[in-house]
Amino acid sequence: MGLKIQDELLDEIAVASSGDARAALNTLEIAAELAHDGIIDQQAVADALQRKVLLYDKSGEEHYNLISALHKSVRSSDVDAALYWLGRMMKAGEDRLYLVRRLIRMAIEDIGLADPRAVEQAIACMQTVHFLGIPEGDQALAQLTIYLALAPKSDAAYQALNKVNAAIEATVAAPVPFHLRNAPTRLMKEMGYSKGYKHAHKEEDAITDMSCLPDSLAGSQFYEPTDRGFEKNLRERLQWLQKKRGNSPKIVD
Repeated sequence: MGLKIQDELLDEIAVASSGDARAALNTLEIAAELAHDGIIDQQAVADALQRKVLLYDKSGEEHYNLISALHKSVRSSDVDAALYWLGRMMKAGEDRLYLVRRLIRMAIEDIGLADPRAVEQAIACMQTVHFLGIPEGDQALAQLTIYLALAPKSDAAYQALNKVNAAIEATVAAPVPFHLRNAPTRLMKEMGYSKGYKHAHKEEDAITDMSCLPDSLAGSQFYEPTDRGFEKNLRERLQWLQKKRGNSPKIVD
């Protein structure tokens, strides 16, 4: 085609293609179509790079590698790495709602009650992305990623649910204790339904010594709050409640 291009621009194409020769050739072909007066200039290369497809297969391994890298960077509180992997996925044309769904999961799974506002920020980001679309919504994704990466981390609530599910699977489906059952009829009352129930609002500090677990699981503690972020306050509250009730919970592994 008798075209000319500077070596620096060829280097730019090579770097942007991430070692993928096919992608580099596709980019060069697009740039050639955009050449003016027999020269592939900076603008032609820039336009070609905007059109090219990055090394990224939404249904293949690289898709899962990148989202794994983003998730683990957020979990590790590495804000710059998290932003990099987010940017890689957005540049590759990833569905923005998929990205925000994954970020919402990170807010719940890895930050949890160490910062209860994390999930609020994540839901706000979802609404913003849906409302603004591309490219304005991308800034909301970046902002949320920064927030989640820098937030205190806790998977205590996530682990608590896992422990509850394990306990449910490993034990019989215990009946609801009689004192927790409603008694809308006289017969139910005569059978002992709601007998022994203590209304918290009628007790000092709205605290009762009543057990609400089945007898087979009485005293079990599924939730173990950390001492990070807001969860430190929850830990202190839980310890105060345990002392107030005078019980020694059995921590479930």
